[in-house]
Amino acid sequence: MSFCSSLSSPQSISLFSKPFNGDKPASVSPSSRVRASADVPDFLSADWLESRRKRPFGPRLNFSAEEAVQYQLDALKYNDQPRQDYGIEVMYRFAGFDPFERSTYFGPFFDLGQFERFRRIFHHSSYRVLLGHKERQILSSLWVKENRFKQRVWIRGTRPEEEEIFQFTMFQRVGGSWDGYWLTESLLHDGNSLSGGVAY
Repeated sequence: MSFCSSLSSPQSISLFSKPFNGDKPASVSPSSRVRASADVPDFLSADWLESRRKRPFGPRLNFSAEEAVQYQLDALKYNDQPRQDYGIEVMYRFAGFDPFERSTYFGPFFDLGQFERFRRIFHHSSYRVLLGHKERQILSSLWVKENRFKQRVWIRGTRPEEEEIFQFTMFQRVGGSWDGYWLTESLLHDGNSLSGGVAY
């Protein structure tokens, strides 16, 4: 008798279907299946789930373009909370430029690959109005394309008579690990803010 025919016999099927712990069949309750799927896998640390909840604030897949702008402005309004220049860190996470190439995020071509250079531009005279601003108002919003959005915002700063207008250009990434996320393509000052140059 061949090996294949012995596997197809009823006796061999019952041999493979019998549990190893005696004659009583193993039972799996529905609650144990659900509980098992919610447990953290062995290859992840025990605090993995908690660390995911505490991840740094930045782009989220469920944010709309308007919400992404709103959250960035909120971060800049409370820039130094919970630590110094945290709001600028949030802006850097939303920035959609390649850190290995020069960027027109602020208008002129700048090498913004290092966070410190990005941070210094926000402390430049025309962009510092955003840091800790007192008041803001959306002037206009425009859907340029399905995945490109522009919004002009008026900002009143903390210093007397400090008012500026900025334009956010948001784009929705298509493909790759950021597929579907709204990122900031540029944040432009309405005037010629960097005409005198900036040491970044």
